[in-house]
Amino acid sequence: MSALRLELRPSAPFAAAIVAAHAAAGIALFLVLPAAPGVLCGIAFLALGAAAALNWALLRARSSIRALEIEGASLTLELRDGRRRSVEAAARRYASRFLVAVPLRGPAGRTVLVVPGMLDAGSFRRLRLWTLWGRLPAVSATSVAGKQLQA
Repeated sequence: MSALRLELRPSAPFAAAIVAAHAAAGIALFLVLPAAPGVLCGIAFLALGAAAALNWALLRARSSIRALEIEGASLTLELRDGRRRSVEAAARRYASRFLVAVPLRGPAGRTVLVVPGMLDAGSFRRLRLWTLWGRLPAVSATSVAGKQLQA
């Protein structure tokens, strides 16, 4: 079985959602804290949201994940700066129509987040299956899974 390579694309809607969530948190702090600290915390949260959006959704940071390579249960990350890292996914993972979250084992505690706009529909479906099963389905042109993945 050959490795599945998934090239991630930047997602503007995901970036907007990240910035909006941080802006909402900043507004909440502004409403709760006194004037000057509230403004400063609000601005800090908005800046944090912009930085998170650049890293996670727009894939602009040097350490942003640009590609995933899946072979069996193993996962290799290719970062924007060209480095490749073989990582071990944690046992507990999350997959839905809207998001795939794969926590990685190790001291960094990083999580791979992928939304549908970052991959084509078939690739996102295969990533969801790998996330749930821990392996890729056997796909042939005549199998039921092969016909579904091509659709």
